[in-house]
Amino acid sequence: MYARRSARVLLVDGQDRLLLLGNRFGHGDVWLTPGGGLRRWERLSSAAARELAEEVGLTVDRRELGGPVAFTTGYADLSFAKGTFRDDFFFHRVDHHEIDTSRMEDLERGFHTGHRWWTLPDLRSTTETVYPFGLPPLLTDLLSGHIPPQPVQLPWHH
Repeated sequence: MYARRSARVLLVDGQDRLLLLGNRFGHGDVWLTPGGGLRRWERLSSAAARELAEEVGLTVDRRELGGPVAFTTGYADLSFAKGTFRDDFFFHRVDHHEIDTSRMEDLERGFHTGHRWWTLPDLRSTTETVYPFGLPPLLTDLLSGHIPPQPVQLPWHH
């Protein structure tokens, strides 16, 4: 049993840039993929689609997301939960999308510091903290059209 299970999305635009959201945590600022915790009895793909709508204003049918392409799991002790966490990542492409954060929950809005579309070279060279770890090799494969037959395990980040 997980203390927290979340669905996240690797959202890539027509210029092969990955959308990351800035967040302020107790230990510093980080960049994260859109996504968040599952509600009781919610499917991973439904949670991922809901989070896209809430956090960036993108409406997607959960079936368009396919299955997860990656996951990360490990222990965390955060203000809202303590124990083993698991994040599952979906991959989705759009030609273009204007970010709309107006549907973020108040709690999310309190941590949100902005958004940015990142190129693969940006991800490889940044000194900023980006979660999940191990994104550049995975994104390289995804951008080249290689969707893993099973979700790839990424390093845990806490």
